[in-house]
Amino acid sequence: MLSVLRNRAYRHLFTAQAVALVGTGLATVALSLLAYRIAGDDASAVLGTALAIKMVAYVAIAPLAGALAGRLPRRTLMVAMDLTRACVALTLPFVDRVWQVYVLIFLLQAASAAFTPTFQATIPDVLPAERDYTHALSMSRLAYDLESLFSPALAALLLSVVSYDWLFAGTAVGFLASAALVVSAVLPKPAPVEPAGGGYARAALGTRLFRATPRLRALLALDLAVAAAGAIVFVDTVNVVRDHFHRPAGAVSLALGAYGVGSMLTALLLPRLLARVGDRAIMLPAAFALPAVLAAVTAISAAPAGTGTWAALLAAWALVGAGSSAVLTPGGRLIRRSAADADLPAAFAAQFSLSHACWLLTYPLAGWLAAGAGLPVTAVVLGVVALAAATGAAALWPSRDPEALEHLHTDLPAGHPHLADAHATAGGAWQHGHHYVIDRHHHTWPRPSGPRPHATAG
Repeated sequence: MLSVLRNRAYRHLFTAQAVALVGTGLATVALSLLAYRIAGDDASAVLGTALAIKMVAYVAIAPLAGALAGRLPRRTLMVAMDLTRACVALTLPFVDRVWQVYVLIFLLQAASAAFTPTFQATIPDVLPAERDYTHALSMSRLAYDLESLFSPALAALLLSVVSYDWLFAGTAVGFLASAALVVSAVLPKPAPVEPAGGGYARAALGTRLFRATPRLRALLALDLAVAAAGAIVFVDTVNVVRDHFHRPAGAVSLALGAYGVGSMLTALLLPRLLARVGDRAIMLPAAFALPAVLAAVTAISAAPAGTGTWAALLAAWALVGAGSSAVLTPGGRLIRRSAADADLPAAFAAQFSLSHACWLLTYPLAGWLAAGAGLPVTAVVLGVVALAAATGAAALWPSRDPEALEHLHTDLPAGHPHLADAHATAGGAWQHGHHYVIDRHHHTWPRPSGPRPHATAG
């Protein structure tokens, strides 16, 4: 898997991602302490609002950023977003009002919502071979998981010698280093963007791709399954560890670490598995495993606290991490298969936005249910959501899902360049087959039973 790091451009981009993630992790710790300094006992409310602002920024800004990424040089856009994030991080230590925190968090997360999909859309250009791209997806998953384990430890080490304000300086250094690494990477020229009817049409393109492509609709359902299972880990771990098991604060890190270990081990195994079986054969079973794990969590949280149930909880969290990684990591492969090269920024931006909309739904659900009805009920409800999402994904994603599809064109004139390999049918349409994606020549998906006429834009 590490062989992809021999590619200089990818090595610089991956390192940029890693250092930016560390910076973000330091900012998360520092923001908690800043909220406590400003709001005191209301710090949790401030952080909860900041998390909601983060998700709203991701959902609202990513599609617009995807449209922008198709018109601006990607390196320029990524560097500009890194510099924006660095400036915001350096400003945060000087705020003394809650509303100022909210404004700066929105700016920080809006820049992240522009940077991340652009970065994701650049990797397929840098690593065009599917095997290399699969390895890159696993590397990216590992980077996220290692950050979740490494950043809190680094923050604790730094806080032993400096005040928390300096953590924001570390965040800024991470973003500046990321910008420098992106500048130093020689990126291939992306495919030219064809006119799409203005900025709004470009912003809506990614959502249209998801709406019209069966495997992408399934991917969105799979994202909901992951969000349902992941929300109970990220939102409710602290309460179940401290209130149910009556364990010290350090045990919270241990439980979250179990999730990270499960995710990392799966990311390491996936390249070999994906080389032998298809994405669908891995992603769907993993999604169906998540509600099964939540059913076990229901029993664990309802049983008396003890050594056995504590070990079972750690195992359950590791399984949630493994299942989530098995669903999320191959998602980039599906997007790459389902969009033209020029439309990849819009497609990744749409996935970024829509997947975070799922978290925006499940985060408060996990919090409100746990506070009002307890963890067993929360696990049952989120398990039902995960099961419904996995079932929907299985129904939406055809078991036979080839890349090349036979289809008809009804309104392209004879001699059109796109019909170079097509043949005329008895009904006056033109029929051919090729790697099929939704684009300006293909607005609907062919029926599984055979070629389907569809409107095209000449």
